Amino acid sequence: MSKIEWTEKTWNPIVGCTKISPGCKHCYAENMAIRHRAMGTEGYHNGFKLNLRPEKLNEPLKRKKPTMYFVNSMSDLFHEDVSFNYIDQVLEVINQAKQHTFQILTKRAQRMSEYFQTHQIPKNVWLGVTVEDQQYGVPRIDYLRAIKGASILFLSIEPLLEDLGEINLSNIDWVIVGGESGSKARPMKSDWVDRIRLQCQEAHVAFFFKQWGSWGVDGVKRAKRYNGRELHGQIWHNVPKLIM
Repeated sequence: MSKIEWTEKTWNPIVGCTKISPGCKHCYAENMAIRHRAMGTEGYHNGFKLNLRPEKLNEPLKRKKPTMYFVNSMSDLFHEDVSFNYIDQVLEVINQAKQHTFQILTKRAQRMSEYFQTHQIPKNVWLGVTVEDQQYGVPRIDYLRAIKGASILFLSIEPLLEDLGEINLSNIDWVIVGGESGSKARPMKSDWVDRIRLQCQEAHVAFFFKQWGSWGVDGVKRAKRYNGRELHGQIWHNVPKLIM
């Protein structure tokens, strides 16, 4: 099972990516890919360079138990070097694996919106965008909101790098918030998180607080396991109702 708290398993028919915004600066997937290459793991011979893995396409079809899959935790399905034809193949597997739910998260919101202008969204797909700051992240929300027909639209606000201010949550079903991890992690302030949480509460949007990361609520940097996952003494792991 996945160590990512808001999903159950990961599925990577693509690995590798390129950085396009501040949220990518200390990419966890890049560090993992480098370790995989050092260990000789199949598919990572080029490290974090984009690599299609068609041999992985049918993995979800082999699992009968209904499962929540995070699609491409090690890449971005809507990377500009991934053809629409290959994305079609990924969506065809999703259409066949109706017992599962698939979470697709991207920083390339405009390209995802373009794709779904001419392609139907499977009912078992949740679509999301990363929102790390005001300049790069917040504009992605409008591209996501413009996509019609998705069962769930969600925001992954991780790493949260600054106060996002007032955000438009209309038609958004789920918001995940988390701080950055690692030795070079940038701090996240509690009032930034609170502003998002309160807006979710007002808009009746499910709020999921994933982690503080390497900086605690007290502003002290330490191993993330010591910072916990509580916000005001409470675990906020709200998830939107499954719509199939």
